[in-house]
Amino acid sequence: MNPAEQIRFHALSLGFSHCGFARAEPLESLRPFYTDFTKQKKHAGLGYLERYTEQRLNPELVLPGVKSVIALLMNYFPPATIPEEDNFIISKYAYGKDDHVVVKERLQQLVLFITKSFKPSRAKSFYDSGPVPEKTWAQRCGIGWQGKNTLIINRNGGSFYHIGIILTDLVVEPDQPETDHCGSCDLCVKTCPAGALNSPYQLEIAQCLSYQTIENKGDTPVDLKGKFRHRIYGCDICQDICPYNRFARPHAEKEFLPSPELKARRKKEWLALTEQEFNRLFGNSSVKRTGFHTLKRNMELAGETPVPAEH
Repeated sequence: MNPAEQIRFHALSLGFSHCGFARAEPLESLRPFYTDFTKQKKHAGLGYLERYTEQRLNPELVLPGVKSVIALLMNYFPPATIPEEDNFIISKYAYGKDDHVVVKERLQQLVLFITKSFKPSRAKSFYDSGPVPEKTWAQRCGIGWQGKNTLIINRNGGSFYHIGIILTDLVVEPDQPETDHCGSCDLCVKTCPAGALNSPYQLEIAQCLSYQTIENKGDTPVDLKGKFRHRIYGCDICQDICPYNRFARPHAEKEFLPSPELKARRKKEWLALTEQEFNRLFGNSSVKRTGFHTLKRNMELAGETPVPAEH
């Protein structure tokens, strides 16, 4: 097998669902977007989106001598959805162990395979961090396209995927870039209760329920109150409605499965959640990012008044 075949085979054995390759080239075509995005303050105070623009546009500045980009998708579509009736809702990606831990570990294993199998070579991995435009590289590597909901969509598996990126100085045969297959469909745009997708292919971050329930620790815009639809951590509405997610297949990753306690929770248990329970239940989960007090605030935004927590 050639290097691409070997790397793809090993990636799949590590639990990744898709693996693609692209030549590492400057992304100058993105410069107008980044310039306009930050100039108009569309990044909603997320500082990392305005830092390191030059590195985002040129992978050579991130890994000198880089020749190839490897993009990987890891499926998190659950075998069963936590019931939504009489319940608060968290995003499917947050059901199990923190994805940052799981995906980063697998990426590091793949980096180790590359550097040991193809000496001398260097490789560096990124997951939800670092100056790497993951979605752009995923599309260039042929494993999906950035849909009108701004997420990467795979024709055969939908959009419930984590994206990992590896930069390497190894020369690897590139795949064909993926093209857009959204067509005239705008279900995600119409379905978003907060109007965060009023400009297709571009997310109004400050309007997004995921941003509001996870990143925003301050006041919630008045126009969003009453639109949370019982969501207290993240939002999958624009994914659930996407026709390509009829092709989604349940993952086989045990670490992404919810605990029995999380599956059993309903509104009554959520409303009585204490800080001690929060730390125990979500200590190894991405939900810990939002913090106990913000999660309780989110319950109020979702249309309920929390029972005072014991400390």
